Amino acid sequence: MEAYRKSRPRDYFQDSSLGLVSTLSFPAIVGTADMMLKSAGVHLVGYEKIGNGHCTAIVRGGIADVRLAVQSGEQTAKQFDQFISSIVIPRPDPNLSVVLPITSRLHEIAEGGRYSRLSNQAIGLVETRGFPAMVGAADAMLKSADVQFAAYEKIGGSLCTAIIRGSVANVAVAVEAGMYEAERIGELNAVMVIPRPLDELEQTLPVANCWVEQLQPIDLPVKIKEKAAEREVLTLPDATTIPVKIKEESYETYET
Repeated sequence: MEAYRKSRPRDYFQDSSLGLVSTLSFPAIVGTADMMLKSAGVHLVGYEKIGNGHCTAIVRGGIADVRLAVQSGEQTAKQFDQFISSIVIPRPDPNLSVVLPITSRLHEIAEGGRYSRLSNQAIGLVETRGFPAMVGAADAMLKSADVQFAAYEKIGGSLCTAIIRGSVANVAVAVEAGMYEAERIGELNAVMVIPRPLDELEQTLPVANCWVEQLQPIDLPVKIKEKAAEREVLTLPDATTIPVKIKEESYETYET
């Protein structure tokens, strides 16, 4: 523990507060986290999903920023009627940060890591109760507008969320189509459209493997398994048996 504390900046644990807001759906927690990031100078550590639809957004920063972010997040969650609870911890003990499943993200923040935007597009989320309704909603969204199905998220309690990307207009049209299809097949639980997601928000969202660039194997022109053709071995003659002709030079003497 002492080594872990020394590896971080001195004031990181002392002056950095922890804020948590919990909701009853994944689209609601993403929208809540987006508002928390845009309302104050905090870092989004990530989400904790404990089953039965309960999701918690975790932010870190100065005490004033964290309080403002949690307040904004709480108001946002209540607007969607999905708020459960919230808490602000002014100076969390280092042991708390080590045990919670947020250590790797804290390390990136402490080291000043840069987060690149994945696509610079709007995000649409449609959450259903039941997997068939989510699949049907995703298919309807893809067929109704120019959007891409980025990934899906399961949070327990039979709740699963389809996540799409595209322009704001296309995402809005697609989400509406997904809502109707989800209600036709099963049960619609929540929806969310985020027009301009911040970099840190995008880094916390799941991404399907098909969106990740895979390194292709290199085809070498030479096939290693093929045997090289055998070459004829030449026998060199014995140098001691080769006759050598020595040419004698004649010298003439001139008198002056």
